[in-house]
Amino acid sequence: MSLSASDQPIISSLAKAYASYETQSNKWIKGFTSQGGQVFCRAGCANCCNFPIQISLAEAVYTAHLLSPAQLVAMQSHATRVIKNAQNASSWDTYFWQHRTQVGFCPLLDQTTGNCTAYEARPARCRDTYSAFDSHYCKVGTLEQMSKPETQAFQRQIKANSVTDGTSHYIAPLEEMGEHIWQTASQVMRQEWGLEIWGDYWVLTSLAHDPNFMKAIRARETKKAIARAKQLKLWHLEIVQIEEINR
Repeated sequence: MSLSASDQPIISSLAKAYASYETQSNKWIKGFTSQGGQVFCRAGCANCCNFPIQISLAEAVYTAHLLSPAQLVAMQSHATRVIKNAQNASSWDTYFWQHRTQVGFCPLLDQTTGNCTAYEARPARCRDTYSAFDSHYCKVGTLEQMSKPETQAFQRQIKANSVTDGTSHYIAPLEEMGEHIWQTASQVMRQEWGLEIWGDYWVLTSLAHDPNFMKAIRARETKKAIARAKQLKLWHLEIVQIEEINR
């Protein structure tokens, strides 16, 4: 990607935040499993890899600088489908469902092995999502196809589980640890760019790879950045959010 020297503080800050998360989460998982707890995520399981993912542009810069040219092309193709889905969806629920069933799996996923081909480049949401229940429940359609009694029974199980937040089957303490990465991203974007940008993983990674978009961001020229995103057909108000910081 078009990496500027000014991007190095962003990459360094994210690298430290990711490393800190890995240390803390590994320690937590080791303690949890040593006491009989179970974490159902494992190598080769990819049932959550067709979820829409929200990240920061700082994370997108980190990801983009580690991807190969072929991977970046695949990311942009996926990003185009994300934007089209956003244009066609009538609600968040529809957008979410169509992302999982039509936009499909992340292009960085090796669907034969179930492994991520850019594991070290993955963002916070990919790092901090762990299931406290069998990964079958992460598969698209599983929860939606449950009967009402099955759904009620599953919800009771979630509420009774000590490591969920009572509403989903994901492990809350590991998600909470990931908030430090988001806080780091927020801080470094404010420091380096005077603004914050959040949005879709594939769209922002594609924009982070574009020299003209990033030139506008580094110059704090928001209107030019938006114009460039529109030119690339990678702009949608619900998919990319830019917040300028008062200077």
